[in-house]
This record gives sequence, structure tokens and C-alpha cells, in this order.
Amino acid sequence: MRDLVHGLAAHIRHVVRADRAGAGGRYVDGTTAGGDAEFPVDVLAEEAAWDYLVEAGIPLAVYTESHGLRRIGAHPRHVLVIDPIDGTRGAAADMEPACVSIAAARYTDAPTIGDIDCAMLMEIKTGHWMYADDSQPGLHSSGYPGRLPCLGTTTDLERMFWTLEFNGHPAQLMVGAYGHLIDASANRGGVYVVNSASFSISRIITGQMDAYVDIGNRLLRDHPETEAAFRTVGHGSILHLFPYDIAASVYLAERAGVVITDAYGESLHDTLLLDISAGNQRSCIAACTPELHQSLLSAIHW
Repeated sequence: MRDLVHGLAAHIRHVVRADRAGAGGRYVDGTTAGGDAEFPVDVLAEEAAWDYLVEAGIPLAVYTESHGLRRIGAHPRHVLVIDPIDGTRGAAADMEPACVSIAAARYTDAPTIGDIDCAMLMEIKTGHWMYADDSQPGLHSSGYPGRLPCLGTTTDLERMFWTLEFNGHPAQLMVGAYGHLIDASANRGGVYVVNSASFSISRIITGQMDAYVDIGNRLLRDHPETEAAFRTVGHGSILHLFPYDIAASVYLAERAGVVITDAYGESLHDTLLLDISAGNQRSCIAACTPELHQSLLSAIHW
């Protein structure tokens, strides 16, 4: 499986990098199955992923952002959950925060994040990658200075470097929930808006960031009256964390020792891998230390 997912990630990256100028740049081309904006580079990456796997000829179930579940061959034993580009806007702008995200699990009627047995993230711009599977402990990586994981030791909310997300999230509601954290950390620490969960979580593994926070789904669950606001900025759809957004990065983060849960502090393991309905979308808080994670859980309010 390692050779397959590494080859797949490398192929997607190569196709996207080679044909980026002809992929239409930053102009939206349509919408994904979940309702998110689909850019031409997404279409290119989806086609590259499917073509590679069909050519490989290995019986697999394949779940991708735009096409949902498809099968190659009879009686597949594994399902690959692929976000060909997590961080489309970064890729469209030729910036760093964009990854190929691939997670594999035994193919059952209802596989979950807890069933994942291998995962890989590969950065579109740099080619750096990190990988882990159940057959051996630790992480394997290439391109990063030193060995991974390289977690920070920050426990102080004022000194943390952290990322958050606004795609599909009403800015006024989000700032109301954690604006005090932005104010506290913007000067002594650092606050970054990075619309890629995979890239954000991977930066905790590399030690570049201390935390990642996406609480949109909890805000909606706790306050159903906000649904209209979420649908307005999502152009009719609820756009919180889909399973394919976080499947690989949750597995890798846990392997690295990152504390990662939903915004209630509960495990993400019961998240269904093949369900993108609003009821299966999630929130996420990830941190380099248990103390910082607990402080974030305690500090967020609405």
C-alpha cells in the first residue's frame, strides 16, 4: 500500500504542477458533491488520481471529493479516501498550503476514521511528504529539515502560532467565538488563515505551528439558528470539515503525538469516511501539547 499511495500522490502532484498554467487558474469551474467550489485544478487532480489507479489495476474502492465512491475491479479489500488537492485555493494561487491527502482503510459498509491503517500527505508545491501505516511505528517523511515529528512545547495561548479557517464559515460568527484568542495571540504569537485542514495539521507535526482550530461545526450544532448564515456563505451548502478533509491528517497527527479531537474534546474516530452529509461533518481542535489543547477547549465560547 505504501508504494501505491506514494506513487499516486506523486502522480497527482506531477500532473498538477506540469499543467497548472493550463488548468484555468483561480476561476471556479463548478461545485463538488459536497457543495464546495470546484476549480479547474480540482478537475485535473481528480482525473489524474482516477487514471493512475485504473492503470494500476488493483481492486480498490476509491472515494474522492468530486466523484464520491467508485470501484476498480471486483471485491476490493481497501478503500482509498482521497482529497486530490486539500487547499485548492493555495494550489490555484501557486502557494504552499495545498496537499494531496490519501488515507486507506479496510473496505466495509461503514468504514470510519478509526479504521484507517495508512495515510499520506504530499505537498503540491514542494513535494515534501509524510506517511505512516499500522505495520510500523512512527512517521516516514522526506523534504523536511530533521526527522518528524517535531512538535512544539507551547502551552500559552498568548504565545501560540495557530491556524484557523473561514471557507464556508460566517466571519462575524467565527470572530465572535474566538476573536479574543486572535487578539491575545496576534502580537506575541501568530494567527494564520489557512484554508487547508491537512496543511494546517501537518504544520503542527513539523513544529511550525502549535495549533489548528475549526469550530464551525460545533457552533452550528450548539446553535441551529445559525444554519441560514452558514448556508449563505456556503452558497446553499454546509461546508464544514468533510471526512476526506481530515482523514489522513488525523491519522498522521495521532501517530505524531498531536492532541487532536473535535471541538467538544471528543475523538474523531467515529467519523464515517464515506458520508459527506451535514450530520457527519466535524469540527476540530489540534494542539502540540495537552495543556494547549485543554486551554483552547476552555477558551472558546459563543
